[in-house]
Amino acid sequence: MPTWLVTGGAGFIGGNFVLRAVAQGVRVINLDALTYAGNLDTLSSLDGNPAHVFVHGDIGDRALVSRLLAEHRPDAVLNFAAESHVDRSIDGPGAFIQTNVVGTLALLESVRDHWRTLEGERRDAFRFLHVSTDEVYGSLGETGKFTEDTPYAPNSPYSASKAASDHLVRAFHHTYGLPVLTTNCSNNYGPYHFPEKLIPLIIARALAGEPLPVYGDGKNVRDWLFVGDHCAAIRTVLEKGRVGETYNVGGDAERRNIDVVETICKLLDERRPRQDGKPRASQIAFVADRPGHDRRYAIDASKLKNELGWEPQHSFEQGIAETVDWYLANQAWVKRVLDGSYRLERIGTAA
Repeated sequence: MPTWLVTGGAGFIGGNFVLRAVAQGVRVINLDALTYAGNLDTLSSLDGNPAHVFVHGDIGDRALVSRLLAEHRPDAVLNFAAESHVDRSIDGPGAFIQTNVVGTLALLESVRDHWRTLEGERRDAFRFLHVSTDEVYGSLGETGKFTEDTPYAPNSPYSASKAASDHLVRAFHHTYGLPVLTTNCSNNYGPYHFPEKLIPLIIARALAGEPLPVYGDGKNVRDWLFVGDHCAAIRTVLEKGRVGETYNVGGDAERRNIDVVETICKLLDERRPRQDGKPRASQIAFVADRPGHDRRYAIDASKLKNELGWEPQHSFEQGIAETVDWYLANQAWVKRVLDGSYRLERIGTAA
């Protein structure tokens, strides 16, 4: 049974990845600081499972990380740990620099030192996989897609912090020989997504009969990636990827924000109509745009598809319907997340 150290494994993408990995026969050491986006409720099905060891701690704690590496001797380290919400980064960039840059540096140093103690096949097979975002590339015009060779041009404190972490990962490979892999993904959605992000926020507000906030004119475009497809891509890169390489992961599903919101409204109208019979699209309310709001992202994932054989299994229509159904069936999870620290409003809209 392989053993992986997964950081940030109680968050949205990390939690989905851990659930899949354990189900597929991997022993996971799960290190998470349980900041606002970390939620052990997501992992409740693993309670008592000896293949899942949860550790409450920070990637910046070198003594803790070094102890976990020495004790569990993982075959790979997968770094999901990050402050990830653009709106929060606008109001409080310091936390993003601390976790995404300083924390990643400390993690890399601990992993490098551990890797140097390995010998033979264990050393050759060891991998450090860093999970990043397409936002490091900046904003696109009406045409074109981000490739792995697109120059970095981050436009928010969040994307700048992730760009810095990507560069550190690359530097540790070229300077120290650490066997790294990096993935840059498009916008994820799916089960266990926290309510401040667009899709779960719209679902929650629509069900509550509240206004549905859409930034600016709603025509900002994102390439949407179902989280299960992303998890499968990460495992593919871990097992088949070339050391030192970056792989873009996209869902090939570009949609304007307003189209995403209207699709959710239609699905909810079909599944849980309003008592007054009005369409939920009537709840849409355009609000002041987010500062530095990138106009369009789109991922070219052809390298991942052509070299490693991965491609998404969900169309956007399939994935969004599955996501809406999951939230309708798991309102208890949503209510436990909304313990008072969430106000169901977008953050960072101040000028």
